Amino acid sequence: MKILAISDVESKYLWDYFQPEKLEGVDLILSCGDLKASYLTLLATFTHAPLLYVHGNHDASYDREPPRGAICIDDDLYWYKGYRIVGLGGSCRYRAGAWQFTEAEMKRRISHLRSKIQHAGGVDILVTHAPLHGYGDFSDLPHRGFTVFNEILDTYHPALMLHGHIHSCGDAYNKFNLRQGLLRYDVGAGANSYAPVSLEELKSWFVQVDEPVSCVKWPWWVNATGNEQIEHDLETYKREVVIR
Repeated sequence: MKILAISDVESKYLWDYFQPEKLEGVDLILSCGDLKASYLTLLATFTHAPLLYVHGNHDASYDREPPRGAICIDDDLYWYKGYRIVGLGGSCRYRAGAWQFTEAEMKRRISHLRSKIQHAGGVDILVTHAPLHGYGDFSDLPHRGFTVFNEILDTYHPALMLHGHIHSCGDAYNKFNLRQGLLRYDVGAGANSYAPVSLEELKSWFVQVDEPVSCVKWPWWVNATGNEQIEHDLETYKREVVIR
């Protein structure tokens, strides 16, 4: 099955330079939040594949006027071609507003989903907006991940967890993840020259990791690695590319 995963940044490849044939062969579109409703409506209109979405922390407008032709899977389990897909949108609560949650509130959402998950026999794909805490999130509260997602990951072992919310800069994010053995890949448009990334490309990327690591802290948008050479490379990259 070919999945198109999207989040946070509208892809110029798919919107500004849209051609219907770019969606040929896509079996399923999964949106991880914070995308314009009109963008999702466009993609849903020009493909026969279902478009499933969760809310980001900036998607309160979806509640008033949801994307047309798309299916919200927040707090639900959706079956597609034998795959069990669970949606849990929103971010950590950092101010008043919709689609923000405390750890306790997210835990209650998961508890309410548990009967559906158990009845289905598990989860194959977990779709969220925020990341798992300690695995690609930032140190500031708005971009902190949820620890409670481990309840699903450790109990049901889904094959994929897809999230948005964390914006990286270019392909350095993925290259440095690879060097550290972190099995995490940013499929965001800006990281991949505005072109989609296939599941086969992800598998080919991850196979390069001999000894995976489990958790890395992120003080900003790059890893605090403990490796002096990598730290030097990161600082050089930030000076030359990011900070202008």
